[in-house]
This record gives sequence, structure tokens and C-alpha cells, in this order.
Amino acid sequence: MRFIGFPEGFPQDRLSSLSLPDIKGCTVFPGFCDVHVHFREPGFSYKETIASGSRAAARGGYTAVCAMPNLNPVPDSLEHLEEELRLIRETACIGVWPYGALTVGEKGRQLAALSEMAPYVAAFSDDGKGVQDEEMMRAAMREAKRLGKVIAAHCEDESLVRGGCIHDGAYAAARGYPGICAESEWRPIQRDVRLAAETGCAYHVCHISCKESVEIIREAKRSGVDVTCETAPHYLLLDEDDLQEEGRFKMNPPLRGRADREALLEGLSDGTVDMIATDHAPHSALEKSRGLKDSAFGIVGIETAFPLLYTYLVRRNVISLEKLTELMTVNPRRRFGLPMEDGWTAWDLSKQYVIDPEQFLSKGRATPFEGFEVFGECVRTVSGGQTVYSR
Repeated sequence: MRFIGFPEGFPQDRLSSLSLPDIKGCTVFPGFCDVHVHFREPGFSYKETIASGSRAAARGGYTAVCAMPNLNPVPDSLEHLEEELRLIRETACIGVWPYGALTVGEKGRQLAALSEMAPYVAAFSDDGKGVQDEEMMRAAMREAKRLGKVIAAHCEDESLVRGGCIHDGAYAAARGYPGICAESEWRPIQRDVRLAAETGCAYHVCHISCKESVEIIREAKRSGVDVTCETAPHYLLLDEDDLQEEGRFKMNPPLRGRADREALLEGLSDGTVDMIATDHAPHSALEKSRGLKDSAFGIVGIETAFPLLYTYLVRRNVISLEKLTELMTVNPRRRFGLPMEDGWTAWDLSKQYVIDPEQFLSKGRATPFEGFEVFGECVRTVSGGQTVYSR
């Protein structure tokens, strides 16, 4: 066995002494951490449950995830959060930390009960909705700063989306599809980093997809703003040239142009992009069967993230295995204050196979990576001293 990415002082001798036959010859990592998942419960359990989502996460090597609040009820008060907390306690097989909503009902008009939720949530977000009003975001940042919590922002100017379904690029133009311009993403980021500088709030940008976002965040960091960001595997490995007329290629933000993908990869290398999250967003087969234009936004990714990134970034010498581990374990835990010593995951990096959604543990099946050949199979994941996945 070899050990990659464990913090100094982690009891590696404890792992070695396990002598589990199935992990002989494996590479062992700290449990991965995904700060952006949608487990859909309560409210939408036909798409995913905390039980099914956490099992899928364990198979993907994750021992900690942060679950987004676009639920029913929206967790905008402790009362509304309690059902999700109960489901986590009773059904999650790994660490699941919920987000609290920023505004009541995620409607952007009234601040949620941030203070009463703060002890129970990883951070605050209206993910799925951008906060449109500047004064509302300023008030949210001031309160989050007072509470010592991160705001994780879905940055989308709704006035610029105009019914778009994919990136406002060559593919959309050739087929007459309404496009989603990059400005709808980067302009709210530009506003928010200014507000973060003003308020001192710890600000995190969700799922960045375009080159302008990378540059704005890079400059904000240079100016001393407390800002971090994430991107997702699909934005690093695909662009609009890979689009097909299927719902499994529809997500928000959309796949952008090649120059955007290259800027994101550069951001990984220079530290502008702090972490990789999946934005695991399962839907029913029916919701994803309506083609590229009319299907629901969102794809699954928690079971395929590491094999894809290992195969197409590490094995091709874009980044090192140590760097990938930092992006998937250390940085997200540090930013969101999650435990650093939270289990481990063992992988057979020589195992080669084809991604088959019918083998997923998630209820969701929609992935643009169906049929991709990858290396790396999860052999065992241990969380809280218990084996939560075994091949």
C-alpha cells in the first residue's frame, strides 16, 4: 500500500496494521470531501435520498459531503432544518453536513434565520438561485461574518439568462438554441467579491465555469479578499464541442467553450481554483429524457469524479496525484471547517473499465461521461471507523 495526502500526524500505522486482503497493493487516500451535492431529501426523494446519495458518495471515496438546501421545506429556519438533520442521523452512512438557506424559501426577499441554524450547518447558500438584490447579499454577508460562517454563492444574474439552456456559443447558434451567456455568471461574482471586501465575509463561489470568473477571483485573492471557489469535473474535462442532443449534457452553469476549460485548468495549477466539487444533482429518468433543450438542469457525478480526474488529469500529467488529493480532501475541509481526520478510501489505480450508469448506487443516471474509459476503482471506504463501501 501507499498513502497519499494524509495530514501530518494521521495514524497511518493504524491503516497498515489492518492487513485487509482486499486493499493489498492499493493506494490509500484520506476520505474525499465534496462541498456541493444535492441529496434531494426532504421533498424530492424520487430523485435521490440521503441514504442512496451517501452510499453513492462512499463508493466514490467520499467520507464528507455538504448538502445543498433546495429542498422542501427549504431549510431557512431551525424548524425547517430539523427533518433533514433527522434523516442524516438515521440514514447517512458518511458525514453529511447540510447548508442553511440564505433567504426565506430561497426567494431572495427576506433573510433566513441564519443565527438559529448556524450551529447545525456547514455554511449558508441559496444554491439553485442567485441572490439578485445587492442589499440582500450585503445583509447576508454581514450576518454570516458575525456568525463566523461561509457564504457559498450560486452566481447567476437571472436578467441575463433569458431562457437559455446551454452556453451562448457556437453550438447554440448553429442549432438556434437560446444561450446562457458567461456574463450571467461572472457579473454577480464581480459584485460579490466587492461586497466580501466591504464586509469581511468568508465568500465561496460555487461551480465556476468561465474564464472571466477565474480572472475575477484571481484578482480578488491578490487584493486580499477572503474568497475561494470550486469547479466541477465536467467543466475541466468537457466543453461545448462535446455536447450531444441528450439531457445528460444539460447542467447549470452549462459547458462553456474550450478557452474557458483551459482557463479553469490554469486556475487549478496556480491555486485560483481551490477545490473540485461534483454538483451531484440527480433527477428522474423522465426529467432527463426530454433532450438537451427541455430536460431538467443537473447531472450526477459523485461516483465518477475521482476516476475521471485521475485518468484525464493525473495520468496525462496535467496535475499531480498529490495536487488532486489536496483539491478533493484538504482544501474543502479546511475552508468549511470539517474534520480533517474523517476516514479513508483505498483505490486500485490499475483497474480499467468503462463508466456504466446502470451500475451506479445513486438513483440518478444522467452523466455526460457514460461510456468513458477510466482507471481507478474504489476498493474500500471507511468512515467513522466503519466500512461504508467495499468492492
